[in-house]
Amino acid sequence: MPKILLIEDDVPFCKLLEKFLSRKSYEVVTAYSAEEAKVKIKTQDFDLIITDLRLPNYDGIDLMKEFKKTYPLIPVLLMTGYSDVSTAVKALKNGASDYISKPFNPEEVLLVIFNALQTPVISSLVKEKVNLPKAAKSNSDTEFIAGISKASKKLAEYIKLVSPTDMSVLIIGDSGTGKENIAKSIHEQSARKSNRFVAVDCGAIPKELAASEFFGHLKGSFTGAINDKIGYFEAANGGTLFLDEIGNLSYENQIQLLRALQERKIKPVGSNKEIDVDIRIITATNEDLREAVKNGDFREDLYHRINEFSIQSPSLIERDEDLMVFADFFLEKANQQLNKNILGFSTEVSTIFENYKWPGNLRELQNIIKRATLLSGGDFIEKTALPLEIFEIHEANEGSDFSLSENEKEAILSALSQAKNNKSEAAKLLKINRKTLYNKLKLYDIN
Repeated sequence: MPKILLIEDDVPFCKLLEKFLSRKSYEVVTAYSAEEAKVKIKTQDFDLIITDLRLPNYDGIDLMKEFKKTYPLIPVLLMTGYSDVSTAVKALKNGASDYISKPFNPEEVLLVIFNALQTPVISSLVKEKVNLPKAAKSNSDTEFIAGISKASKKLAEYIKLVSPTDMSVLIIGDSGTGKENIAKSIHEQSARKSNRFVAVDCGAIPKELAASEFFGHLKGSFTGAINDKIGYFEAANGGTLFLDEIGNLSYENQIQLLRALQERKIKPVGSNKEIDVDIRIITATNEDLREAVKNGDFREDLYHRINEFSIQSPSLIERDEDLMVFADFFLEKANQQLNKNILGFSTEVSTIFENYKWPGNLRELQNIIKRATLLSGGDFIEKTALPLEIFEIHEANEGSDFSLSENEKEAILSALSQAKNNKSEAAKLLKINRKTLYNKLKLYDIN
């Protein structure tokens, strides 16, 4: 039975909603203030949090952000009597799984809750009642989409090549390029696919708690250890452990991790018993770990241990042919999450997308499309549903691209020569997308 923490200061309404959800086979624990909720979440395990937007002396979005930072596994739904779109968008941008408008439609409430609990990690917790570490990340966005660009085909080839092995893989790429998706795809194509994939954000682990998070602890082993807890290594036993942003680990934590990887044994904090673990390690970083090794910030022996095979996660600008493939996928996903039925993108929006630089890569594309889907009332996403920043940068790019002059033509010819007439490579050298390059080739009558 999924367990829900319901935070609502309107006591009669709270009790009414509690009774309704209880009849629908949910276990509900209520809190009438943010302070009460913070106490209860420390002493109990929850599968879902539902919080009101306006609480006594507290903002619901701020409370949600605190919960998502400490308990990123638990999805959060926001309730609001202020059904304006800006509030909903703000909630989604800050980590809410969805929002519910008052007055409630009972069937809509049940659908939103059902969808929030369908996150793969959450659903497995509900079914198996496994107390995984609370800093482990949700796998709600781990779908891997094979693109048609040269970079995507090379990526898919590497994944197919390394997946059947047990080699440690280091995924290198900018933020938002889908490194966790790549790791999950490797796991799902491996012999370990029937076992767990546990994803961990190393940047979210406090240095002092790293041993407990990685290896678990026994009740009473330190202040705050109120229950036995399994760590990431034991949770992933038989499966795959994905360590995202591994460069954020402290030097001391690197030593602990290296020892566990070498010996394939762990010892929970407060225990004298060693536990054998059989896991595959996949790591990811947006840093240059070789430079970190040179600077003494990252252990060289650990670097070689995790880097038996490396994969570059390409940026979205390197996968320009895939842009609308990803856009259509994220639109379909947003339609399902928001109970909408948007058919596609207007020609104007497609053009804006193709000329935008996408500094936030796939994550930015997904967020913009989800927001636009929420704002759209027609069959297609129109320009008016896009955020202001995409126009500011788009317009800045238009002004900062080469001026229509002979210098521009010479720059294009030079780039084509350097790229041996490979137009995709030439576009990268010119820092424009391929469609813009084709337009300029036509403009200057360059064959």
